[in-house]
Amino acid sequence: MSQMGFGTSLTAQELQVLEDQALQSRGHILTATSVAGSGHPGGSMSSLEIYTVLYSCANLRPDEPRWPMRDRVVISHGHTSPGAYAALGANRFFPAEEFTAHFRQAESVFEGHVERSVPGIEWSSGNLGQGLSAGLGLALGARLTGADWHTFVAMSDGEQQKGQVGEARRAAAKEGLGNLTAIVDWNHIQISGRTEDVMPVHLSEDWAADGWRVIECDGHDIAALHEALRDAIDDGVPSVVLARTVIGKGVSFMEGKEEFHGRGLRAEEFARAMGELGLDASVLDKAAIRRGQPCLVAALEHQTPPVSIDAGQNRTLEAGEKADCRGAWGGALVDLARANPEVPIGVLDCDLAVSVKTDGFAAERPAGFIQLGVGEHNAATAGGALSTVPGVLSFWSDFGAFGIDEVYNQQRLNDINGAALKLAVTHCGLDVGEDGKTHQCIDYVGALRNCYGWKIIVPADANQTDRAVRTMAAMQGNVALAMGRSKLPVIVDASGEALFGADYEFQYGEIVWAREGSDVCVLTMGTVAGVTVSAADVLAEDGISVEVGIVACPLSLDHDAMEYAANAPLIVTVEDHNVASGLGASVAEWLATQESGTRLVRIGVESYQSSGASSDILARAGLDVSGIVDRLRRELAG
Repeated sequence: MSQMGFGTSLTAQELQVLEDQALQSRGHILTATSVAGSGHPGGSMSSLEIYTVLYSCANLRPDEPRWPMRDRVVISHGHTSPGAYAALGANRFFPAEEFTAHFRQAESVFEGHVERSVPGIEWSSGNLGQGLSAGLGLALGARLTGADWHTFVAMSDGEQQKGQVGEARRAAAKEGLGNLTAIVDWNHIQISGRTEDVMPVHLSEDWAADGWRVIECDGHDIAALHEALRDAIDDGVPSVVLARTVIGKGVSFMEGKEEFHGRGLRAEEFARAMGELGLDASVLDKAAIRRGQPCLVAALEHQTPPVSIDAGQNRTLEAGEKADCRGAWGGALVDLARANPEVPIGVLDCDLAVSVKTDGFAAERPAGFIQLGVGEHNAATAGGALSTVPGVLSFWSDFGAFGIDEVYNQQRLNDINGAALKLAVTHCGLDVGEDGKTHQCIDYVGALRNCYGWKIIVPADANQTDRAVRTMAAMQGNVALAMGRSKLPVIVDASGEALFGADYEFQYGEIVWAREGSDVCVLTMGTVAGVTVSAADVLAEDGISVEVGIVACPLSLDHDAMEYAANAPLIVTVEDHNVASGLGASVAEWLATQESGTRLVRIGVESYQSSGASSDILARAGLDVSGIVDRLRRELAG
């Protein structure tokens, strides 16, 4: 356990220990950034007392950094990693000498911005404005699981200019999260100068207006800072401590200078600074020698493990029926809640529950339904952080234009953090219909293609959607389910039975063969899969043999199935997606890497379209039965 805590005031002896610790940590900050020749010493020194108090007094176990019942300490201004690492080293999470020697070095765990792979770090950050949302997600996790840990979020004053911070503030107050405390390093300096000149913010007024209790203190007075945090924790509502600080605190020529926001000290400056602090400047040479040796601090595993669940009973529609995939998603979500009463499930919504079909879950399990209003950036990060809480299933559902396009950077950070968010986006592709260009998410595959860990599922009808939802819930990592808006007919096999019927179980990466043929192999996904099968049936009447494979996982093509497809004289891809970056791109990549000579034709969305009924818009893009038939005839004739 941590030695001190927030239960009582610090004793004189404890205060002296922390003050001595902070002094040594200042030397470690200067040493690390000087050896590395880069970094952010100024803000690290203004935040140092904050980190010293948090890592010494929060309920943590240095020898068990992933202890499930620990308090959570999130650092939003991740560039102050030297301060955080120094305080963690002082509290024996790892040897401080390893940090000072290997900061910002290739193959070292101590990166330039805080990373979750470092013992004691909860969330990889540095993209300012996201930390409070991560803290919100972790605080929601405590509430959903009934745990009593507290979440602290350390922030900079400059990042208060970010809109996402306001989204998170309002959400935390609305949810009444008394288990969440923010601490702002109020040093008035950012890269370009004084915060008041770059972009004024009214810290006290803004936080109070959004429903937080505001406490101000001297951020370099450890006793005052400890008392402020004690007061904040015991209040029962979300509280913020505005800690008045000085950038570069402790070194006369660094104090108040924006120059040292992002510059390490030169050799002569280092010697002068260490002299002012009364510390030994020879440690710089020792750290430089140690830098030539391997870093001995191993990275922590930070890929969130999957949650064990009961998938419940599949729902099956029969041939001739029509249903929307988003409705099937909502139905399967309700089933998961009913089949797993002991599993904490959080479903985040951004004022779209009726449209994205999470209203059924809200009625079934209201305590797990979290309404975040029109705050998608906050929802993406909060949902990702919530998913890292052991045993919690975290879902977020939104329109594709908001859940992927608008929050790309947040989803990228979820990937970096090894989160396990289950993202269900509807109204994807041109099937958004009358909403027009601004809402046409036609790059949902292409966007997530850029991330190394994200998986994506694009189901073809309600039956496949139902099975995919139950499977994705138990999958490891971040998984996106991308659906359109319209009701689609149940896809049938050659005998007229539901292709994804009662005996079907979804497998990630699969290609399901809907039709057999020898003249051309068509690979399709999502909304247009059904019309593609119908187009194959039309061509069959004219003696043209079309093989149709339905691909639900365009970022993970089954190798054996693709080898089979590549035997065809021609492969055609059909998708309601940007033709350059979706399924066709995946198939082109596979063919190129396998050095296959099979000819490829890609059919998809080639430009933004106007408003109108989905059927009309898809027809204008050549993605209806007649358009696909005509294109296939031309390609085969050519």
